[in-house]
Amino acid sequence: MEIDFLLIGQGLAGTALGYRLKQRGYSIKIMDTPADNQSSRVAAGLFNPVTGRKMVKTWNADLLFPEIIPFYSELEQLTEQQFLTIQSIYRPFLSVEEQNEWMGHSADEAFQPYLKAIVQESQSEYLQDPYGGVYLKNSGWLDIVSFLDAMKGYFGEDLILRKFTEEQFRLENGKWTDGEIVTGNLIFCSGVKAMETRFFSELPFAPVKGEILEVRQDFTPDYIVNRGVFRVPLSEGLHRVGSTYTWHDLDQGPTERAKKELTERLASLVKLPVEKYVSHKTGIRPATKDRKPFLGKHPDHPNVYLFDGFGAKGVSLIPYFSKIMMHHLVDQSPIPSDVDIARYFDYI
Repeated sequence: MEIDFLLIGQGLAGTALGYRLKQRGYSIKIMDTPADNQSSRVAAGLFNPVTGRKMVKTWNADLLFPEIIPFYSELEQLTEQQFLTIQSIYRPFLSVEEQNEWMGHSADEAFQPYLKAIVQESQSEYLQDPYGGVYLKNSGWLDIVSFLDAMKGYFGEDLILRKFTEEQFRLENGKWTDGEIVTGNLIFCSGVKAMETRFFSELPFAPVKGEILEVRQDFTPDYIVNRGVFRVPLSEGLHRVGSTYTWHDLDQGPTERAKKELTERLASLVKLPVEKYVSHKTGIRPATKDRKPFLGKHPDHPNVYLFDGFGAKGVSLIPYFSKIMMHHLVDQSPIPSDVDIARYFDYI
C-alpha cells in the first residue's frame, strides 16, 4: 500500500489537513486511535473573535475568521451532517468605562466584521450585566464529536484505526514504511502525543489541562454568554460551561477544584443556580510555549512534518492553517515565520 501522505491522528488537525490533501488529489491514510483524541473530543468548540479580560481581537482574527464558517459549512454539505452552530456571543461589560470604550470601538473599522450590537442595559433578569454588553458576530461553536464522526465516515478506508508505532517505521529508499504501508511523507497531527516521538520531543510544547461542565439551568437565550466563563446553550435547559486552564495535575481526571471554580464563575454571570450537573469532562490541550501552533518540516529527518500545537483555539485556527500547511506540502509555499517550527530548530 503506497500513499503520498500518512497522517498520525484524526483530531481536528488531522481531519482538516487530510481533507485538504484529498481535495488536491493526493492519496492519504490517517492512522488514529480515538482514545488519544480526548483534547478534541471534550473541547467546547467555541470560535470567538474577541477574547481575554481586556476584550481584544484574537490573534490574526482578520486572517482566521473569514475561513471558519465557509470551511465547516463546506464539510457539512459534504457529509450531509450538521455540526456547526453560528451564534452570537454576548459579553457583558464590567464597568461604565468599559461600556464607553466599546462605544468607541463601534466606529472602528477594525472591529466592524465582529460587532453585531452594543447595548447599555441588562439583557435579562437572569444575567449579571448591569452595564449591558457587546454582541459579537462571526462567532459560534462546532460540535466537535459530531464533526469528527461525520468525517470518519467521509474518510472511510483511508482511516486506519490502530495505534501508530514509531519503532515499526523505517526509512527505505527515501520513503517511510512499516512493511505494510509505504509513504513519501509522515505528518504528525497527534496533539500532545507528538511530544512522545523522537522527532519532536524537544520542541517546547506546554500542555494545558481544561475541564468543562454540562449543566442544567432554566434560562436558554439564543446567544452564548462569555465573560470569565463561557455558557454555550446545547438544547433547552442544557448548557456547556467552561473552561479551566491549568499547567498542573495533567494526569488527574476531573477535579472538584475545577468544578467549584466553574460553578463560582458561572454564578457571577448567571443568577440562577445550577439545577443539575450532567457531566464533567477533562482534556489535555496541545498548547505551545509561545501559544502559537507548530507547522513545518523536521530539519534532519526526511519528509517528516508537524501540524500541531493549536491549544484551546483549534476550531478557529485550523481552517486557515490547514490551508497554509497543505500549500506548503504540495506547492512548497513558505510557512509564516511565527508558526514555522523553524523558530525552534535550536531545540531539535
